[in-house]
Amino acid sequence: KFVALDLGADESEDTGGYAKQMSEDFYDRQRELMTQVVRDSDVVITTAAIPGRQAPVLVTTDMVEGMLPGSVIVDLAAARGGNCELTQSGSCVLHGGVSILGPENLPASIPHHASEMFSRNIATFVEHLYRDGHFSVEDEDEIVRETLVTSQGQVVHPAVRALLNLEKQESDEA
Repeated sequence: KFVALDLGADESEDTGGYAKQMSEDFYDRQRELMTQVVRDSDVVITTAAIPGRQAPVLVTTDMVEGMLPGSVIVDLAAARGGNCELTQSGSCVLHGGVSILGPENLPASIPHHASEMFSRNIATFVEHLYRDGHFSVEDEDEIVRETLVTSQGQVVHPAVRALLNLEKQESDEA
């Protein structure tokens, strides 16, 4: 089951639904509340990743040491440093009888199913853009706004613009 912690995390997602970087106080409160949940769990699956950033550590060594031997942690954020302090990307670590799995690219280990899911997502996205017999790219549509990289010859996605230093270039020209 998903774990719901009362952290007042209303602002922990960006407009596209992705996690965004929070303050260290937020993560401290989160780890404090997670300690009991992790201790009482036989299996913990972590997925918190922030695009372009290091994954936040949500499961500490102390939490792992509070788990019963035979418990398992699957850290799906291993490629970005991991949500568990003990995760080693691409490896399985045994710590105090707890197995910590750090798969680097889980979809690659199940290519058939990953391809099906990807193709279903792309088909759904294209169907979303196709309205009234033609393609429609409307900036007001949140899905379009958060996925549109270029428009009319310009890079419009804020994260891509930042990576390309386009904001700075334009302000230098002004």
